[in-house]
Amino acid sequence: MRRFYSPPDNFSSTVVLLDADETRHLRDVLRLKIGDEVSVFDGEGREFLSSVTEISKKTSHLTLVKEIAPGSPESGFEITLAATILNGEKYDLIIQKAVELGVSALMPIHTVRCDVKLKDAEKRMLRWRRIALEATKQSGRAKLMRIEEPTLFPDLIADAKNGEFVLFSERGGTDFASFTPGKKMTAIFGPKGGWDDLELDAGRSGGTSIVTLGGRTMRAETAAIAITAILQHRFGDLN
Repeated sequence: MRRFYSPPDNFSSTVVLLDADETRHLRDVLRLKIGDEVSVFDGEGREFLSSVTEISKKTSHLTLVKEIAPGSPESGFEITLAATILNGEKYDLIIQKAVELGVSALMPIHTVRCDVKLKDAEKRMLRWRRIALEATKQSGRAKLMRIEEPTLFPDLIADAKNGEFVLFSERGGTDFASFTPGKKMTAIFGPKGGWDDLELDAGRSGGTSIVTLGGRTMRAETAAIAITAILQHRFGDLN
């Protein structure tokens, strides 16, 4: 089933409107015609079987046939992935895989050893959200992963709540089995050079749990993806 996205405001009780980008994909890439059936999701968890009724240059109108279950259900364990901003395609990969793994929100953070300036990260927001949307379509989810505005590490830690914020580090942490989260967690991942000592101290004093996994050395993007999968396996729906 071909899948399209349209925000909730574009839905009425019987019709949904597709914007210019989705219309272009429907008309020029997939070459769909009047009467073809597709599915449309609203980014908030609802999906509908729909029939194409009108295709114009910048919009399409689809008639809602019935609500259907998304191909990929949402996890009962709400993960916010706070990942240090990386260069180029490395961060694109984290975003794509985070969507596939059922992450609820991604928070780009700037740390001491981050090699991307905060203002440059802000310019990449549109690209990141487009990647998240495409990954949502392909993975079968009907709920969009939120991508928050980039933030500084001290500002993130200032909002830390004991038991909900966990910082994963290559050193200075406790065993993974030392904590049991509730229904949600913010998992914090550092840059390729590791955490600065002052950041680890700030995390501890701010009530953030620090966890170290074994002795393996992983790239920053590998760690974010692998540990997110472990979290979903232990506390979420990948079991």
